[in-house]
Amino acid sequence: MISVLRDPVYRNLFGAQVVALTGTGLATVALGLLAYDLAGPEAGAVLGTALAIKMIAYVTVAPIATALLGALPRRAVLVALDLVRAGVAAMLPWVDEVWHVYVLIFLLQAGSAAFTPLFQATIPDVLPDERDYTRAITLSRTAYDLESLLSPALAAAALALVSFHELFLGTALGFAASALLVLSVALPRPKPLLRKGDWYDATTRGIRIYLATPRLRGLLAVHLAAAAAGSMVFVNTVAHVRDGLGRDASDVAVALAANGLGSLVAALTLPRLLDRFADRVVVLRAAVLLVVVLFAGTVFAGHWQTLLVLWALIGAGCSLALTPGARLLRRSADPADRPALFAADFALSHACWLLCYPLAGWVATSASTATAFLVLGAVTAVAAMIAVKFWPTHDPEVVEHEHCDAAGVVWTHAHEFRINDEHVRWPR
Repeated sequence: MISVLRDPVYRNLFGAQVVALTGTGLATVALGLLAYDLAGPEAGAVLGTALAIKMIAYVTVAPIATALLGALPRRAVLVALDLVRAGVAAMLPWVDEVWHVYVLIFLLQAGSAAFTPLFQATIPDVLPDERDYTRAITLSRTAYDLESLLSPALAAAALALVSFHELFLGTALGFAASALLVLSVALPRPKPLLRKGDWYDATTRGIRIYLATPRLRGLLAVHLAAAAAGSMVFVNTVAHVRDGLGRDASDVAVALAANGLGSLVAALTLPRLLDRFADRVVVLRAAVLLVVVLFAGTVFAGHWQTLLVLWALIGAGCSLALTPGARLLRRSADPADRPALFAADFALSHACWLLCYPLAGWVATSASTATAFLVLGAVTAVAAMIAVKFWPTHDPEVVEHEHCDAAGVVWTHAHEFRINDEHVRWPR
């Protein structure tokens, strides 16, 4: 898997991702402490609102930012967005009002919503070979999982020496280091779009391509399944471990670590699985695994040891279900449309989380944890069935077809979609 790091451009981009993730992990810890410092007993409400703002920024900003920035020089845009995020993070230690937190969190997450799809769309251009690209996205998933495991420990070590305010400065330094690493490499120039349209066409093109592509409609249903299962972990772990099982705060961290460890182990096995099996087989079986685990949780989550197993299996299922999605995006659009398609996936997947986060919390609070397992298991089951229906059993990597625009210009692409403003002629 680490063989892709021999490519100097990808190696620096991966380094940029790692330092930015480390900074983000520090900010996650610091934000909770800042909320408690400003709001005291109402810190939970502040954090909940901040998370909602984060998701709203992700859903709304990504397609618009990609339409505005997608055709600009990629390196300059990514560096500028990193510097914006660094500047916003550096301002967080100085806030003294809750509404200041909300404004800065929106700006910070809007920067991430613009940065992440463009960054993700750059990697296929840097690593055009699919085998290398598979290992790159697996390495990226591994970095996310390691960040979730190690950032709390790193933050705890830092807090032994400095106050939580300085953790935000660590976040700013992480984004600044990311900007330097991106600046140190030459990135491929964005492919020009051959089609022109109005503002609506530019901002919705990625979503229209996404929803018109059968395999991506299936992927969206898988995103919903993973969001339902993941929300059970991220929203209800604290209350269930502390109140339902009567364990202490350190066990909350152990339960979350079990989830991260399951995801990490699955990510490490993924390249070999994808070498042997089609993406559809791996992804849909992972979605079925999530269904089984959630329904099993209604019976077995009342025991500490089995809860750890369930959480690890949810982590593994989410990793196996979601990581191959980047391969599907890569093969479902030409290079010019990739930024828009990655932005669409970013927005739509986070819309699933925006739906499932409050559902998981509301059901567990108003009914019980067992009921939450049952309801979210039902959501996951329906989503898995939709994925099976929409994702064709015969799903070739590319489907050659021709586009003809209003000016009569014809060009050939190797992806599969039909949108209303373009004529698509499938070869026989």
